[in-house]
Amino acid sequence: MQLQFSTELIEWRGPAPYLFAPVPEAEADAIRAAAALVTYGWGMIPVRASIGDTGWRTSLFPKDGRYLVPVKVAVQRAETLGRGDRVTVTLNIGV
Repeated sequence: MQLQFSTELIEWRGPAPYLFAPVPEAEADAIRAAAALVTYGWGMIPVRASIGDTGWRTSLFPKDGRYLVPVKVAVQRAETLGRGDRVTVTLNIGV
């Protein structure tokens, strides 16, 4: 399944300097419907994500009934991204 959406990057002050792209409600509903087929535990869902010309493999983080896409520092640098930037994210679910 492939999804595309626009969202604003947020920061999570955890052990790694990640920004996250929150998945909007409508797309989260579609992911939730497919989750049982692709999750590998703790609700984590493998995806291939891309922003601009940069793609990477990651897993969606379930958060408050929705999902967060981790945006690695390498992606942030390649696409010149920061907290609060509006981005278009493409996700290929279950890869």
